[in-house]
Amino acid sequence: MAKGECSCGSVAFDVDADLSDVFVCHCSLCQRSSGGNGVHVVIVDRDAFRWVRGEEHIQSWSNPSADWTNWFCRLCGSRLPGVNDARRLFIPAGLLTEGNDKLAVAHHIWVGSRATWDEIGDCGKQHDAEFSG
Repeated sequence: MAKGECSCGSVAFDVDADLSDVFVCHCSLCQRSSGGNGVHVVIVDRDAFRWVRGEEHIQSWSNPSADWTNWFCRLCGSRLPGVNDARRLFIPAGLLTEGNDKLAVAHHIWVGSRATWDEIGDCGKQHDAEFSG
């Protein structure tokens, strides 16, 4: 079991799964939404996820040029877990407060789009585009 929450603690969630693999997306959309080199996420089945509190504080923004929606706490601005398709959720790894002790970077995706200043260390496999495995 894992638990997580936003920066102000108003929005919280539970994940009924053992978490290990962190995916780092280096695409330009993730760079802009994070203000850094991309986002670090853990991917889980939707059935393993549930909101504990604060759903009324969740705000979304959809990029009209991409098939992606960003979810965030409208009180503190923390990025929140988001839906990518009908069966998976992408949880920002930094939100996890419990059950995160086995997390390690396993994959870097969209490496071909990374910023020129973004140097990737030797942890995790690198993929020029999306990882489908």
